[in-house]
Amino acid sequence: MIKYLGSKRLIVDRIVRAVNAIPGTRSVLDLFSGTARVGHALKRAGYRVLANDHNEYARVLATCYVAADREKVLAPATRLVREFNRLRGKPGWFTETFCVNSRFFQPKNGARVDAIRDAIRGKGLEPELEAVLLTSLMEAADRVDSTTGVQMAYLKRWAPRALGDLELRVPDFLPRARAGKGEAHGLDAFEAAARLEADVAYLDPPYNQHSYLGNYHVWESLARWDRPEVYGIARKRLDVRSRQSVFNSRPRFRAAFSRLVRAVRARTLIVSFSDEGYLDRAAMEEVLGLRPAVGVVAMDFKRYVGAQIGIYNPQGVKVGKAGRLRNREFLFIAGARRVVDRAMAALS
Repeated sequence: MIKYLGSKRLIVDRIVRAVNAIPGTRSVLDLFSGTARVGHALKRAGYRVLANDHNEYARVLATCYVAADREKVLAPATRLVREFNRLRGKPGWFTETFCVNSRFFQPKNGARVDAIRDAIRGKGLEPELEAVLLTSLMEAADRVDSTTGVQMAYLKRWAPRALGDLELRVPDFLPRARAGKGEAHGLDAFEAAARLEADVAYLDPPYNQHSYLGNYHVWESLARWDRPEVYGIARKRLDVRSRQSVFNSRPRFRAAFSRLVRAVRARTLIVSFSDEGYLDRAAMEEVLGLRPAVGVVAMDFKRYVGAQIGIYNPQGVKVGKAGRLRNREFLFIAGARRVVDRAMAALS
């Protein structure tokens, strides 16, 4: 899966253990699905997953890893991956934007992205197969990028991986889950909360001022293939300025998250949050106290590599110091007392 700030790679097993401990669970709503790492793990564990994210690249990833079923899509996906790997590069908008006017990728790989993305669109594929191929292309580009894992900027010198050749691989998508076929949605979180119902809801909202759209605008443009107007050194999509989430606003976060907690149609909530977020532990427990009981597990981790390196200006000169090097992640369980007790026991 792609490199991703806020990825739950290190705690996904604990999330699955918590869900496993909740009696009668067959379906899980992942309301801010991101890379679909959590939804993918829950599908593997047999649950019917309903994934949602308002960014198009995330909806594509969830369509691949949650909605598409291996038994239906593997054969045509494998054939098309082989076909597209034989394509020669053809420089276009992507190369000009992200290889010439910025340095996210080597031009040879940008030209391959242009050629393959045009070919995917030209096939007129059914949505789940198209999502699998777009995920394959996104992940292939991620393996040869030159960033620290976010697309706010690129490295002043080429990352060694950027010198390699872009190559598609078939994503590790799964057979249909025992509990039923998954779904992938691209709704606003409040609309998704009103429309989608599950036994358990997993919430991993944006927690500070940094927009996921701004951090991963290259993938958004690759998924949409709309050749948007761009700005700045990082060549961000112009709509990064207008498609802002209420959850990226400190003054608005608590009221918005409280509203969401009230709206979610699930008996039990599991919430991931960080001590770098807009609410501290006590405030989050107070918000989740709208449910009968709340439990919490705290975990200590290194911060992402960009935070450890420090701050550089466009000329590559260090202009700021690295901040703290570790942060605490919290996993909150909110629901009936006996359910919370069982989940907490499973995580102890």
